[in-house]
Amino acid sequence: MEITLYTSNCPKCKILKAKLDDKKINYNVCDDTNIMTEKGITSLPVLEIDGEMKTFRFAVDWVNEQE
Repeated sequence: MEITLYTSNCPKCKILKAKLDDKKINYNVCDDTNIMTEKGITSLPVLEIDGEMKTFRFAVDWVNEQE
């Protein structure tokens, strides 16, 4: 599974990062605004899971469902 956290290190980004770390989920971090713009990301954080983009609320729900 390929997971990337797109972040600007804002408070919500830090919450999502902490949740991923707490669940010991392996992920990559991208803070490159050019890449985010190319992908059409307009608000952060976004979690990309195997090519599927999830906004903060849906990303948190996904993380919470992981064992």
